[in-house]
Amino acid sequence: MESQDTIELIVIGGSAGSLQVIIQMIKNLDDTLDIPIVLVVHRKAQSGDILRTLLEQFTSKPVVEVEDKAEIQNNTIYIVPADYHLLFESKKYMSLDSSEKMNYSRPSIDVTFRSAAEVYGKNMIGILLSGANADGTEGLGYIKKYKGKVWIQDPETAEVDYMPKHAMEEIDYDLIIRPDSLANHINQL
Repeated sequence: MESQDTIELIVIGGSAGSLQVIIQMIKNLDDTLDIPIVLVVHRKAQSGDILRTLLEQFTSKPVVEVEDKAEIQNNTIYIVPADYHLLFESKKYMSLDSSEKMNYSRPSIDVTFRSAAEVYGKNMIGILLSGANADGTEGLGYIKKYKGKVWIQDPETAEVDYMPKHAMEEIDYDLIIRPDSLANHINQL
């Protein structure tokens, strides 16, 4: 029997069509799940904290929009703020970066996946959801390189299938997930 690596971080990237999947997931997460979850969602620069306000309605976990030099807490759902990239400085701190857009996006899923992979290695899962561009694929490649786990939404269940389909074609993934089973897979960690 292979030993399970302890998962210390889950990073979820999504774009067009991913919000319903995220809401369905957080509604069904166990209260006892003690792993920080970071959401990298493409959205308009001036969207404010409407996403945090929305997600808070569906969970008892703290939902926090990341601030620069934020300390990472377990049992918390983090949202990367619009118009910033999120970087991991260590397993304790995150920082925000406003360098140029990657794949027409800031936040870029690739930037955050790569940074998380370099810090967390085999102790993380990167999950890529519905979306309309290739953001996330390169980052998933880094997660695999550093021995982390890669989960991709089943393109047949994605509102916009380009992002997960592209990642499936390019990356050696660990799991293809359906929206209705995502929380269950996470709760089993």
